[in-house]
Amino acid sequence: MKNTYKTQDTFAITTPLYYVNDLPHIGSAYTTIAADTVARFQRLQGKLVLMITGTDEHGQKIQRTAQSKGRSPQEHCDLVVSGFESLWQQLNIQYDRFSRTTASNHELIVKEFFQRVWDRGDIYLSQQQGWYCVACEEFKEERELLEDKHCPIHTNQKVEWRDEQNYFFRLSKYQEKLQAFYREKPNFIQPESRRNEVLNFVNQGLQDFSISRVNVDWGFQLPVDPSHTIYVWFDALLGYVTALLDPDSEPTLENALSKWWPINLHLIGKDILRFHAVYWPAMLMSADLPISHHVFGHGFLTKDGKKMGKSLGNTLDPFELLKKYGSDAVRYYFLKEIEFGVDGDFSETRFINVLNADLANDLGNLLNRTLKMAHKYFKGQIPDIHGEEIEVTHPLKAIGMSLGEQVIQAYTDLAFSQVCEAVLALVRTSNKYIDETAPWSLYKQGQLEALAEVLYSVLESVRLASYLLSPIIPNISNAIYQQLGFSNDFNDKSVINSSEIFVKQTNWGALPKNQILGQPQPIFQRIELAETVS
Repeated sequence: MKNTYKTQDTFAITTPLYYVNDLPHIGSAYTTIAADTVARFQRLQGKLVLMITGTDEHGQKIQRTAQSKGRSPQEHCDLVVSGFESLWQQLNIQYDRFSRTTASNHELIVKEFFQRVWDRGDIYLSQQQGWYCVACEEFKEERELLEDKHCPIHTNQKVEWRDEQNYFFRLSKYQEKLQAFYREKPNFIQPESRRNEVLNFVNQGLQDFSISRVNVDWGFQLPVDPSHTIYVWFDALLGYVTALLDPDSEPTLENALSKWWPINLHLIGKDILRFHAVYWPAMLMSADLPISHHVFGHGFLTKDGKKMGKSLGNTLDPFELLKKYGSDAVRYYFLKEIEFGVDGDFSETRFINVLNADLANDLGNLLNRTLKMAHKYFKGQIPDIHGEEIEVTHPLKAIGMSLGEQVIQAYTDLAFSQVCEAVLALVRTSNKYIDETAPWSLYKQGQLEALAEVLYSVLESVRLASYLLSPIIPNISNAIYQQLGFSNDFNDKSVINSSEIFVKQTNWGALPKNQILGQPQPIFQRIELAETVS
């Protein structure tokens, strides 16, 4: 098979394939919101984007969970998958492919990949002894375990001792190749803390890992030994490849990899970093396939200082949160208030205060008061002035001229909180600028040219702010653009953008003069602290 390389005009991004032992929680939503934001940003630039999400549906944990609920494994998976699909819809997630590891075309991809690695001599049968966490679907080294043999991630669950024959992947064979790869591609693992974590793990020496299980019915049988089931991670990681298949394509590796491979960015939680940054590239090396460009391992969302997780029983119900506050509110808070890459704690009081301050008071009030003055003083039109006519030293233009470049870099670095802070700085300066220039006084004094410059500058700053925030809060950005007289729809993927449009829209001064403005409407209603969401 020939290696295929995408053009610079395509961008493929993945979330994890979420494990379906239970309905999604806010941690799953967090990664997916971030991936959707990146995908929207790339589309704005004119890229052809493929966003992949989906579910990992095999393994002993699924089998046990289904049994405990009196369902077949497939019935259980179908039920939970519908929950993920519903949540993504409510969060306004614009994914392109939903990959399920129980799909028939996925089995064919997995077995073809297995055969390639088998033919390289990188799979062998041996005895597996060790402590196994069913929740992680992973063997743990004894030094990792907490007191009384509890898993370091699923801290309320004990690991189980296993002594059985498994098939192994020769991970140790690829230690030097991986170390060389990390040196050649220093940005492959992000952020830096995650990269250091992986380097320390690899430098301690890699051990071959098990890729099969016995006495587990729920999964694909090994082509070379039907008494064994393919281990969930060797199966699940290939769900990214299966997702690349066009619906009418024959399920072969060549067809799957022909357009979108390698993946530009895998977004994951830090708890599955080792699988994506060590096991996955080694597997691809064995199969003689190009390695994905980047893996970003973000931090945990915490509640009461502990990682949110279904097994710990301290999850935050995303459905309830969305019902109370809406998708843009949830998207904005988690990307603005939590630095992407580090852990962050949820507080509903903080949640409401941030939304009221940033979206209702700062951005919403700025748009509302400026539109009212434009309707009062300029008959509901944008003042008759061009952006280029305004001096570069103007306090709003001076910020706006460099804001686009600053925000583009922040999006590229996945620094979503920096995006929001930079944009809000322009919004807050605009509010202060109105207070200082007092447009109502300029009107009374007959200084219409000065008044026109003030209102145009503020309206243009609002436009630029909403455009730059549109990947994060698309509904609010739509509302702002419509009130500014545009017909843009930031939720319409069928609208083909271009790099030229993107450059123009991210430059301060793109607001056309004399455009008819809409009537001022609240873009975000202030909210009161209600009963805590559980």
